[in-house]
Amino acid sequence: MVPVNTAVSYRYCHQLTRRTARNFYPAFLTLPRLQRRAMEALYAFMRITDDLADEVGEPEKKQFALTVWRDQLHAAMNNEFVHAIHPALADTIRRWDIPVRYLELVIEGVEQDLHPVQICTFEELRGYCHRVASAVGLACVHIWGFRDPMALKFAESAGIAFQLTNILRDLAEDLANGRVYLPESEWMLWGCPPEGWSADNEKFRTFLRFQIDRTKGYYSEGRRLRPFLFPAGRAIFSAMIDTYEDLLLEIEHRNGDLFRERTRVPTWRKAAWLAGAFPRRWGWR
Repeated sequence: MVPVNTAVSYRYCHQLTRRTARNFYPAFLTLPRLQRRAMEALYAFMRITDDLADEVGEPEKKQFALTVWRDQLHAAMNNEFVHAIHPALADTIRRWDIPVRYLELVIEGVEQDLHPVQICTFEELRGYCHRVASAVGLACVHIWGFRDPMALKFAESAGIAFQLTNILRDLAEDLANGRVYLPESEWMLWGCPPEGWSADNEKFRTFLRFQIDRTKGYYSEGRRLRPFLFPAGRAIFSAMIDTYEDLLLEIEHRNGDLFRERTRVPTWRKAAWLAGAFPRRWGWR
């Protein structure tokens, strides 16, 4: 058992976040202290969940570790702490009224990746995106604060947009690991099975164009979240959605050439989006 020392637990989450969240930590700085440390506790939970799934070992061993991790989450909500992040995580969940179900969904999504992935339909893919990304966004908006329950609908769409972008960026890496997230029903319709995916394949480029256009639709829906958030939440969300949509535009610009190197947003553009977040926090935009 870990002693109940919430301040020490928050410091642990802060150190873990600073060390491992190179892409997200700067955006956390746009938030006031209480919201920032809540985001760090939430991030720490997500980081450890991912690490349990990514560590070297047999899928069965990792499945067992995730099952134990889920049980420990439930125990933490009863003030039974076995990990250094648990006091801060339980405090964050209670303070910001975050449904524990969101965190359970993330674990379920990670469990899906323990074995080779073959998704058949877009509805199946959408469910996966909801578990691994939208559930995270839904937890975040509770921390950021929102004005209307409609915010949850738009937060879900933003999460789907982010995860679809990740999937398009990581096509080559996922193929090498036996994971095909883009729906079989769709690549069969376009006549471009995964073994033929390349920048030289016109059918693949047309198929990819369809995937990009659909993802843009989710960004349009997700951006409707912004006016429902309070200024600090609007600031961090704007930085995140601007950066991710920029990544999608980089993918589009490459016109199917996604297999030589990983698509990235230049550092200076990410910095520009982050800089633009601070005026939103202070209510200037």
